[in-house]
Amino acid sequence: MELFDRLERKQIDRAILVHIDFEDENNREDLEEFYELVDSAGAEIAQVITTKRSAPDAKFFVGSGKAEEIAEAVRLHEADVVIFNHALSPGQERNLERLVECRVIDRVGLILDIFAQRARSHEGKLQVELAQLRHMSTRLVRGWTHLERQKGGIGLRGPGETQLETDRRLLQDRIKQLLKRIDKVRQQRALGRRSRKKSDVPTIAIIGYTNAGKSTLFNQMTSADVYAENRLFATLDATLRSVHLPGAGKVILADTVGFIRHIPHDLVVAFRSTLEETSEASLLIHLVDASDPMREEKMLEVQKVIQEVEADDVPQLVVFNKIDRLEPIVEPKVDFNDASLPERVWVSAKLNQGIDLLNDALAAFFKGEFVKVEVVLPSHAGQRRAQLFELGKVDNEHFDEQGQAHIRMTLTQLQWQQVQTWQELVSAQLITA
Repeated sequence: MELFDRLERKQIDRAILVHIDFEDENNREDLEEFYELVDSAGAEIAQVITTKRSAPDAKFFVGSGKAEEIAEAVRLHEADVVIFNHALSPGQERNLERLVECRVIDRVGLILDIFAQRARSHEGKLQVELAQLRHMSTRLVRGWTHLERQKGGIGLRGPGETQLETDRRLLQDRIKQLLKRIDKVRQQRALGRRSRKKSDVPTIAIIGYTNAGKSTLFNQMTSADVYAENRLFATLDATLRSVHLPGAGKVILADTVGFIRHIPHDLVVAFRSTLEETSEASLLIHLVDASDPMREEKMLEVQKVIQEVEADDVPQLVVFNKIDRLEPIVEPKVDFNDASLPERVWVSAKLNQGIDLLNDALAAFFKGEFVKVEVVLPSHAGQRRAQLFELGKVDNEHFDEQGQAHIRMTLTQLQWQQVQTWQELVSAQLITA
């Protein structure tokens, strides 16, 4: 059983929410998104406490007066938990719990709890447990009386390591086990990706802010039955399906985990193997909730995560979803760039509107795009040479007197565009004859 199965989970009946409006944009969080996160976790909101600050307080994160107000709200509503829409330090959590006399959860803990509820696959559960353990490792002393260090003195000295040290050692051992198991799953994923490359099957990854409708679009395009719900992080596990695009042939469509503003770093690290489907894709569908008033800000947040997983050089097609919620109504359409290539597609996945236009736009990226090229790599670029061979389309290769590899191969236009960005290249050119 995984960590979140073993821990005794209590249904959260009443929660006091705390949201601070900071002047600094780096500390600011969205209140509406906070409500959605709490709803996704299954909590009942008893009271929302808001305040403004220029910077977090070192002891309570909020001021001492506001901390007393939170404690009074807990007593008044007999709340089970206080949830902060911000990341707290372990010391701040401990100080608050002593004052309010109930559990205190920060934004990171809230998101981890949602992930623990939603993980379904073996890999997803391993990744969530890893993130939970890493988060817990900094909070071992929080309210756990059996972890207190043994006091010194006659008759009170311990036989060896303290309980706290024992728990830390066991926790680190478990993290090492999880990393090995996740690495094994990661290797299996890598083998699958290599086989897809060698079979010339492009991969299209659907990315986007959580709750943009990725799973709904995935279901419409593949006739699959992936779980979809109007909640944050309704699905966590990457799902792959083979799809036939008219005029382009077979492609692999991948539904990925949703992104979120200030996503906890441990979650990005834990889900890196899943997000590698994004960095290894031939094309990204960046799905956007067209009806969201903060869609531009959320698009920027998605781009930040794309850069973090090193997928920013993968071509993107922006798809605006939920056009049925727009006022005035927007009909399904495709916007083209100056090169007459599709740049934006407007659809309603829920109502199956514009899906045919999206398929046509995707086909335009792959239809008849194969080109013959010659790539020259220096002798020290062995890793790049291996990447070319992983594409599975090398026609011939020879080495010159300087040890440079001259490789002739067949690539799609998308692959050719990516290869041309490599800094190690001596030269790269199209073969016209």
